[in-house]
Amino acid sequence: MSATNPVRYPDTNAPELMTKRAWWLVVLNVLIPGSAQLLAGNRRLGRFGVASTFVLWGLAIIGAALFFFAQSVFVTIATHWLTLWLVQAAIVFYLALWVVLTLDTMRLVRLVRVDRAARGFVAGLAIVALAVVGGVGAYGVVVAGATRDAVGIVFADGQVEPPVDGRYNIMLLGGDAGPDRDGLRPDSISVASIDAETGQTVIFGIPRNLEYVPFQADSPLAAQYPSGYGWDGCAVDVCYINSIYTEVELYSADLYPDAAAGGSRPGIEATRDAVEGVLGLTIQYYVLIDMYGFAQLIDALGGIDIDVQERLPIGGGEDEYGNPVDVGAWIEPGVQHMDGNTALWYARSRHGTSDYDRMSRQREVQEAILRQAEPTNVLSKFQAVAQAGSQVVSTDIPQTMLGVFSQLALKAREFPVTDIDFVPASGIEPEDPDYAYIRELVVGATAPPPADE
Repeated sequence: MSATNPVRYPDTNAPELMTKRAWWLVVLNVLIPGSAQLLAGNRRLGRFGVASTFVLWGLAIIGAALFFFAQSVFVTIATHWLTLWLVQAAIVFYLALWVVLTLDTMRLVRLVRVDRAARGFVAGLAIVALAVVGGVGAYGVVVAGATRDAVGIVFADGQVEPPVDGRYNIMLLGGDAGPDRDGLRPDSISVASIDAETGQTVIFGIPRNLEYVPFQADSPLAAQYPSGYGWDGCAVDVCYINSIYTEVELYSADLYPDAAAGGSRPGIEATRDAVEGVLGLTIQYYVLIDMYGFAQLIDALGGIDIDVQERLPIGGGEDEYGNPVDVGAWIEPGVQHMDGNTALWYARSRHGTSDYDRMSRQREVQEAILRQAEPTNVLSKFQAVAQAGSQVVSTDIPQTMLGVFSQLALKAREFPVTDIDFVPASGIEPEDPDYAYIRELVVGATAPPPADE
C-alpha cells in the first residue's frame, strides 16, 4: 500500500522525496486549505476544510458579482448589521480553521525528514502564509465591526420614504459649530433633488440670510409666523433662515417632540419645514455635515478635489486696510487636491469675498465630500471614515436606503449636476425674496422632460 501512495505513505528515508512532498503539501494548504489533509492526513478534517474553503470562495464570487453588476443590492446587504455580524463570525471561524489546517500540514510534512537545506524555506512559506492570511482576516474582522458600528451611529432605523413626483429631495446642511459660535448654526443650506429613475440631480442653494421665510400650512411654526419668519420679529438676534435652527433648539424644541425618534433634531425639522416652504418641495431626508469638525472626515476619505476660482489665504489676519497679513500659505487658483485643514480654510475664509462666495465655497466642499464618499471609497477606508464620519455626519437616511442611493449616485455621474442658487446674481434678493418666482424656478428645474414625439 505504501508503494502505491508515496504522498500518504512516503519513504521517510528519502530526503529528496520528502522535500518534494513537503513543498506540495505546504503549497496545496495555501491554495486550497484542507487539500493537504485529503492527500496525506485526516480525510474527514480535509473534507471539512475543502468544503469550508469552497463555500468561502462561493460567497466571495457572489459578493463580487453583486458589487459589479448589482451594486445597490450589494450595498444594502453589506451594510446590514446582521450581515456584518455574520461576516465577522465567519472570518473568525475560518481563521481558526486555517490555523488548525496549517499546523496539521506542518505535522504531516515531517520537517525533520526534509532535506536540511530546504527546511527553513518550507517552514518560512508556511509561517508567512499563516501571518498574511491571519493579518488580512483580523483586519477584516475589525473593518466589519467598525462598519457595523458606524452605520448604526450615522444612519437611522427610520422608515423608507417613497419618491414624491418621481424625485428624492435631500436637504444638505453645512453646520458651523466653531469655537466662535454658540451652538451649531447651518451656514450652508441646499437641497439635492434627485430623479428616482435616472439619478439626474439638481442642487438648489439657499442663502443663509434669506428673510421672511414662509412655512408649509402643516408646520408647527406656520401659526407662530403666519406672514413669514421674522416679519414681526423672532426670538433670536437676527431673523434669517439659518436662525430658525437656533431658535427652535433654544426655545421651541417641544414643537417637534418626535424629532429624536426619527433620527433628527427639532432645529433640523424646523429648518426642513422652512426649506419646504421656500421651494415648495417635500424633503424626505436630511444630511448634516459639521463644517468645523469635517477636516478629519476629508482626511479619512483621502482628500477632496475642488476647482479654486481665486487665491485665498490659509491662516493669518487682515490689517486696517483689509489686506492679508501673516499668511501661512495660499490656496492657489485651479484644481486643487485638498486635505482637511486646507478645505476648512477654503470653506470658512472671508478675505476678499462676499458672504455669498463663502456660502458657495462651503457648498462646494460639502458636495465634494459627498462625491468622494461613494461606496467603493468608503468601504475601502471604512475604519478611518467610520471613526471620523460618526462624529461629523448625521442623517435620517435609513440603512435600508443606502443601496438605492448608491445606485442613483452611479447613475447621476452620467449627467451634469444643475446648480441653481437663489442669490442676487440670480435675481433673488434675500432681504426681499420673491417666493413665487423661486418656486417657479424649482418647478422648471424639476419638471420631467417632455416625452419624445
